[in-house]
Amino acid sequence: MTSPARRSVRPALALVPALVGVFIAADDQTVMVTILPQVMHDLKVQVTELDRASWTITGYLLGYLVGIPLIGRLSDSWGHRRLFVLSMLGFMVGSVAVAITPVVNESLLAPRMSAEDAQRWTLWWLVGTRVFQAVGAGAMVPISIAMAGDLFPPGRRALPLGMIGAAAEAGGVIGPLWGGLFVRYLDWTWVFWINVPLGLAVIVAMMVLVAPSPRYATRVDFTGGALLAVSLATLTLGLARIGSPDGLLVAYAVVAAATFAAFVARQRTTEHPLLPVAMFRSWAFTAASATHLLVGAALIIAMVTIPLMANTALALTPLEGGLRLMRMTVGIPVGAVLGGLACQWLDYRVPAVAGLALAALGFVLMSGWDIQIAEPALTIHLAIAGLGFGLLIAPIALSATETVGEENRGTGAATVTAMRIVGMTLGLAALTAWGSDRFQSLVSGISLPFALPEDTAAQSQQRVEEFDSQLRDAGMDLFSEFFLIAAGLCVLAVATATFMAWSRRRAEER
Repeated sequence: MTSPARRSVRPALALVPALVGVFIAADDQTVMVTILPQVMHDLKVQVTELDRASWTITGYLLGYLVGIPLIGRLSDSWGHRRLFVLSMLGFMVGSVAVAITPVVNESLLAPRMSAEDAQRWTLWWLVGTRVFQAVGAGAMVPISIAMAGDLFPPGRRALPLGMIGAAAEAGGVIGPLWGGLFVRYLDWTWVFWINVPLGLAVIVAMMVLVAPSPRYATRVDFTGGALLAVSLATLTLGLARIGSPDGLLVAYAVVAAATFAAFVARQRTTEHPLLPVAMFRSWAFTAASATHLLVGAALIIAMVTIPLMANTALALTPLEGGLRLMRMTVGIPVGAVLGGLACQWLDYRVPAVAGLALAALGFVLMSGWDIQIAEPALTIHLAIAGLGFGLLIAPIALSATETVGEENRGTGAATVTAMRIVGMTLGLAALTAWGSDRFQSLVSGISLPFALPEDTAAQSQQRVEEFDSQLRDAGMDLFSEFFLIAAGLCVLAVATATFMAWSRRRAEER
């Protein structure tokens, strides 16, 4: 290991560029939600092609996932600060590539092919550049978690990790608002152009304030990284089609299973595995990974269901649906800081179990909503769930990084971060597939009203209103079941979280 001397900069100040970088990267994960309509308009993508356009969002999640494990391991070998800077540069290059999409369409593609082909290839350019952008963005979170271990001694890392989690969640909360402001006053491409000066500022601050990170003498298993990346990518692509299974779904599943089996076999035989087997001998690390998988599945149910319920069963505007979701997500950064403070004095299992209990309680309360749900119950229920999710961030990160050894901190942080994204992917796929079938079951007994010859206009109107009411009730029943499933996932995660046994006293003894 190479351990360079520290610069005389307070650790809290040195952490600031990492926090800003994580915030910017998380902002771009959700910013597409509000700018997508203008993107579709500019690229002449029809509403009927929304499934293709939505890959600008799904692709970012995919890029976030596939690059994390390999880059996490690279950061342990090459230095956390160096990999953070390289990841930011990759994010900036990807941002520029996204921003020039209209130019690519108008100057390169449109003059050389039909309008239909140009539109299709432009959309694939946009999706591809979003994936590239996300590889750099996704790496910043686990690298920042590892850097907190470089900057702070054992026993003082809980609050910094809570702040990193808060920065990531705050970026996700602000993203839709950020995109809305740019669309209103400038143009959607400026959402991505602005990342260049912001990224440069972060890099300069990082180089000035943060000393070179320790580097550990280990080789990086690029072959294993490629196998795992292919497995995760094909798993994500397959799960995206689970609502309408076909031959391509089967092909994705076969490739995902085969490459994952090859990855596991390689990890057992190679001298320098990408994910050292020793990490998984730690109960705390394995428990943190399993807990984050379940938390990711529960969280995506809330992220999808809350605005969807508002827009459909409650007949509210998309803006109101987003504002309802923000009532939950604004509580996550608050909980992240509180969880970090708690972990400085308590066994990590205490805030973790408390967070899961609060999240489960919030979901149970939400499952009792009807179309008359109003304030203050609405905000209280959502805030309880958000606070619970926030409390989990620091104890999970600490359990995954404090128990695997200094030389594997980046790898541990990357693994546990990837598990949350895998959980979100699995949760979204299950939500899509099961939800569609369940809704069909709920409405199977509802028939479209037919006007009878003797009906008056008022009676016909009443029949239509009764039909609409029955559909809304079926929708509310489905959403209630979604919330109960999310609550069940949180309760199940309590069982895994109880194995995250790692205390402040033991951390200080390391």
